[in-house]
Order: sequence, then C-alpha cells, then structure tokens
Amino acid sequence: MRFDIVTLFPDFFSSPLSSGLLGKALAKEIASVHLTNPRNFTIDKHRRVDDEPYGGGVGMVMKPEPLFAAIESLPILDRREVIYLSPQGRRMDRDLLWKLATNFDQLVLLCGHYEGIDERVMNLVTQEVSLGDFVLTGGEIPALALLNGVVRLLPGTVGKSESLAAESFEDGLLDYPHYTRPAEFRGYKVPEVLLSGNHAEIARWRRQQQLQRTRDRRPDLLTDANLEEEGTNPSKG
Repeated sequence: MRFDIVTLFPDFFSSPLSSGLLGKALAKEIASVHLTNPRNFTIDKHRRVDDEPYGGGVGMVMKPEPLFAAIESLPILDRREVIYLSPQGRRMDRDLLWKLATNFDQLVLLCGHYEGIDERVMNLVTQEVSLGDFVLTGGEIPALALLNGVVRLLPGTVGKSESLAAESFEDGLLDYPHYTRPAEFRGYKVPEVLLSGNHAEIARWRRQQQLQRTRDRRPDLLTDANLEEEGTNPSKG
C-alpha cells in the first residue's frame, strides 16, 4: 500500500517511520510512505502557505493554491482515498482501519494546521477522519496514528495473524467552513456573506453552518438547546 502524507513538517515522521513494527513493515516493502510539503508549491518569495480568514476572526487559514498543487502532484492509483485529518471527521476506529487496509491501494493523508484549510480544498478530499473530540496543533499526530493502525493490519506486518483476530468542542458543535484569499479559485467562490463586511450576518451564517454540519455529521453532539435553536427539536410540538 502507498501512503502519501501532505505535511508542512515532514521531519516529524522521520523517527516513527524507522521505528518498531512500522519501520520493519516499510523495510519489507509491505507499505511505502511518501512525504510532500505544500510549502514547496508556493509561488511567492516568502513561501507563504497561510492567510487571514475572510470575514475576520482569530488565527490563520491554509491557502488553497499550495494544497491543490501538492495533492495534484501525486500519482493516482486506482483504489485511492484522500483523507483530511480533522476534528470534524469520522472518528478513527477499528472498522475504519480495516476498511482502509482492505479496500484501498493508496491513502493520501492531508495534515492541516492553524484554524484549518480553505474549504475549497475539500473538493479534493474523499473523507475526513478525526482522532477524537479534541484539538491538536496539527494533523501529523492523527495521520501517524492512522498510518500505524492501517499498516499493522496489512499481511506480513504482525508476525502472527491470529493476534489480530484476538484483539479486542467549545459549545458542542462542529466548526463552520473557513475561506481565505483568493475570493475565487478554479470556479469555487467564497460565500458572498463573508465578503459583505456585515459582522452580524457573518456570525449568523457561521452559526447556521455549525448547526447544519453537526446535524449532518455528528447528530449525537446536538443538545435539546441546539435543536431548539435550529428549530428541529421533534420533542416540541
């Protein structure tokens, strides 16, 4: 299996990729790992990969251009999955790892930073995966966890295959979409409300996006108060 990790910190993986069962599996070519730094695909002299978010707010957002270029530079195998490591994704579990290990030949792992990635990059992503309901400094740690979890399931990694069979958020809502410059990229446009300068409307739009995303992706996180705010609480007549 081929792993392509898109990361601003490729050195983070140096020791883990040469250690333990993972290092042995790579040495035996059970899997291969390739590291791609989006900073190498920037076109400005400062090699900038982040910018201020449209609509205001704290933090920075990873720009679409270097991420698109980095991902599009990779080879494409027939059975390929592009995974964004994000607190908003499906929680990593045994079933997911087995599915990835048995149904794909290539996993592209996108590691985010700052406040996240420009939402338009999600057009290249086929799945979001989360390590849990908490925030880390970047996507490298969950990417390494996923890589390790999948590789150990591949035939030949664990000495005795029988051992595998014997193994056993602030307001509770998901985040809203983030966008940064440019306002239009490859036909994908930033929502007009974020360009309006109307902070009340921006706040209202972001809250609606949070509620909608949480309802669609993690309904178990919704409380009665949030459902009433959204106007969809079935317990109220």
